[in-house]
Amino acid sequence: MGNVAFLGNFVSNLKIITELSQFQREILPFENHFWDFYSKLDLKIQEKFDWTISLIERTRIVPKQYFDHMTGTDGLWEIRVKAGNGIYRVFCFFELGNVVLLLNGFQKKTQKTPRKEIKKAEMLKKKYYENR
Repeated sequence: MGNVAFLGNFVSNLKIITELSQFQREILPFENHFWDFYSKLDLKIQEKFDWTISLIERTRIVPKQYFDHMTGTDGLWEIRVKAGNGIYRVFCFFELGNVVLLLNGFQKKTQKTPRKEIKKAEMLKKKYYENR
């Protein structure tokens, strides 16, 4: 009986691993706001964003240090990148399940997220829904 229980657990764990490895999000920029921000970054910072976005695309539960919901907003999330002495953020939101739409980005210079950047992201999200 021990071998049967072991085999059952093994198959169950294998199914979970297969599901996790097949997980995929689609990440798309809304208009050119993300690309305008990204194109001005140094290559090292762009590479960190590439790595972080890839992590978000393929990981079901992303650590908060890379991807977190913005409290006090209507469904905004932020992609978080630290590079050297700089802290960078890109706002985004979920559309149609696993589709993430990228909005505006900025370099964070204080502990608190600038309200004008949050307002800009909220305006872009609203614009997206009004025009689809």
